[in-house]
This record gives sequence, structure tokens and C-alpha cells, in this order.
Amino acid sequence: MTVANDNDLEAQIAEWRAYMRRRRELNTDADELEDHLRSRISELTEAGLQPDEAFLIAVKRMGSLDELSREFAREHSERLWKQMVLPGEPDAATAARARRELPVMVICAAVAALAIKVPSLFGVDLDDDDAGFYLRNASLFVLPALAAYFVWKRRAGVRVIGVLAVLFILGAVAANVYPLANDSQSTVLTAIHLPIALWLVVGVAYVGGEWRSQRRRMDFIRFSGEWLIYFVLLSQGGGILVAFTAGTFNAIGVDAEEFIGSWLVPCGGMAAVIVSAWLVEAKQSVIENMAPVLTRVFTPLFAVALLSFLVAILWTNNGIDVDRDILILFDLLLVVVLGLLLYSISARDGAARPGLFDRLQLVLVISALIIDVMVLVAITGRISEFGFSANKSAALGENIILLTNLAWSAWLFLGFIRGRAPFVRLEHWQTRYMIVYAAWAWIVVFAFPLIFDFA
Repeated sequence: MTVANDNDLEAQIAEWRAYMRRRRELNTDADELEDHLRSRISELTEAGLQPDEAFLIAVKRMGSLDELSREFAREHSERLWKQMVLPGEPDAATAARARRELPVMVICAAVAALAIKVPSLFGVDLDDDDAGFYLRNASLFVLPALAAYFVWKRRAGVRVIGVLAVLFILGAVAANVYPLANDSQSTVLTAIHLPIALWLVVGVAYVGGEWRSQRRRMDFIRFSGEWLIYFVLLSQGGGILVAFTAGTFNAIGVDAEEFIGSWLVPCGGMAAVIVSAWLVEAKQSVIENMAPVLTRVFTPLFAVALLSFLVAILWTNNGIDVDRDILILFDLLLVVVLGLLLYSISARDGAARPGLFDRLQLVLVISALIIDVMVLVAITGRISEFGFSANKSAALGENIILLTNLAWSAWLFLGFIRGRAPFVRLEHWQTRYMIVYAAWAWIVVFAFPLIFDFA
């Protein structure tokens, strides 16, 4: 931050402070609010915003805590929109790096798109015979390129690059060293868990090696939710592109199926992973992100759906059928609930008092916790009857991990709503628990094929 920027920021804070003190009899309240404002500005500037933009966004967000802050933001809101539409001139170094970011993203996307075609040079094609290879290695084609993009963007050091390289090599070894059949349970488990493990490796690149920082880990959680939304949107757009491509070529008597299946879909999918990440980074200055907004829409809906499910179980007295597809469905449901919890935490001001939405979230978490217990009872009953298998063991471990997280989250949420615990404890718990998911994913990838004899 330059001296001029520092002076401009201090002038803006001085104007805000004067406004506060003209409207308050107790200056101590203004001092406390100023400390809170400076903390928010610091977080936003560290995330890449310009100081004047960070000031205006911080004041707007403080409006949820303080009525005078809301009035100040409303009176000065025209500055924010001018800043959004007509941003100030960045310094030469920042401008040069911003100009290089798009070409770097394009290069990384091209590398990922072409990487998935490299195996075909050695006779490993995208067909049924080699489907297992591509399932196990899909994340290895694209996530190293995504990590490279963040290494460049965060200017990561040699130590971080070395750690990333070692972890990706371990992932490649785990995916290819075992003699796994295409239809084996271990192949499916590796295809599911290796992307999770490597996505958290990308998180190390995203935070620039600052993995011990609770704030940076929460930034990566926010990024993951935004990335998923963009990726889904790009995928839907890609589906429309595929349909138009097939239709137009068919209209002139040309069969484009081979091109679409071998090039457009796989290469486009790999590139979309990088482009989605770039889009998230490009819109960091927008006031509200999409993931927390969608969270506020879907939290009540999911709470009603889970409560209805529990009522239906009590009414019909039917148990849960422990089929593999059913287990996957329930695990996905629990992951969605966890995601709703995470993104509501990321968007919530920890200093605000608990409200109706917090109580809805507690209902959602408790409902998911009850369902998780029921699933665990069904799984253990199935294991006691038929014995352990790779799928059932993985499901058992994942549900225990989710149960632990949801149970402690419910306890912390209850303490917060009752005024006995600060909200920040819940945020710290979630960001610290990420290492548990990473450890479990690596265990499944490395140990399960050996334990279950590659079945």
C-alpha cells in the first residue's frame, strides 16, 4: 500500500469517525466501531482490494451491526458505485500483473485441456477399456495446473512449490501403482477421494502456504463454494454448446460425435476448472458472493425437507435401506448440509447477535445429525451381517467424520444462540476440521486398496 493510499484511507476513516462522533454522546462506542472497521479494511485489502474500495465495502457491511454505520453507508453509497464502475488508477506494478493474469490463466487452462489427451499418445484412449485409468487420474490432469495458477498469483516460495510437487506426485503414485480393475470398489473410491485430497492440496497453493491462518483457510472455503457455482454454470453452458455443435454439424451431414466425445467435452471440462477459478478471483471486489446468498435461500428449504423426512420415518416406521446408491445419496445430503453451514459462517458477522436464521441453521444441523446416526446404525448392521467391504468401510468412516463435525457444530451453535459461547469458536472449529477430511481422503486412496486386496 503506497503512502498516498494510506493518507487517502486515513482521511476517509477520519470523515467516518467525525460523522460517528457528531451523532453519538459516547465516544467510546465510536472507538470500538473504528477498531472493528480497521480490522475489516485490513482483511479486504489483504484479499486484493484497493484501500478506498475496502473502506466503502467495510462500512456497508458494518451497517448490519450499527444503525449509524448504515446511515453513513447510505449517504456515501454513490462513492461505492463509482468505485465499481470507474476504479482508480492502480500502480504500475499492479496494473502490469493484472494484464498478465488473463494470459497466465489461458496458458494454465490450455495445459489442463491438453493434459487429458496426453495418455492417448501412448494408446490409452477414452473408452471402456481404459475408463478406470481416466477415473483415477482425472484430478491429476487439471489440479496441478490450477495449483500452478495460484502459485503464480500468490507468488509462492520454493518451499511451498516443493510441498505441492511432493503431494501431487504422491497422488499420481496412489492412482497408478496398484493393480486395480476398472470395476473394482477401490477404483471407484480412489476416483472419489483423490480429487478431495488434491483439492485441499490446491488450497495450500491458494493461501500461498499460509495454511495455519484460520482466516486464509476460511478464504479457501469461500473460494471453493464460489468455484463450484461458476463451474456448474460453465458446464451448463458447455452442454448447450455441445447440443448446438452436434445439431449444426448433423444439419450438413457431418457426424461430430467423435470430435465432441474425444475433444470438446474432456478438454472443455478440464479448461472450465481453471476458468471458473479465474472468474472467482476476478470478482473479489463484488460486495456479496453468490454462495452465501444461495445459502440463505436453501437453508430453510433443506431444513423443511429433512424435518419432513424424519417425520415420514416416524409415521411409516420404515428404516433406511443400506444400498450403495442410497449411501452415496445420504453422504451427499450431509455434505450439502455441511456446505450450507460453512458458507453461512463465511458470510456472517461474528459480532452480530443470533437471529432467526441462526436458529434455522441449528434445526438443519440437528436434523442432519439425527439422519447421520440412523445411517450409521444401518451401516453397522449391514457390516455385522455381511462383513466389511471397501465401500461399506469408506461409508462408515465418512459418516463418523461427518457425525463428529455435525455434533460439535450443533453444540457450539447451541452455545452461541444461548449466549454462552462466541460465534468465532464455530468458525475456528470448521476451518481446523478440514485437515481431518484431507487425512481420511489420503487414507482411503493409499490404504484401502491394500487392506481390501485391490477389490
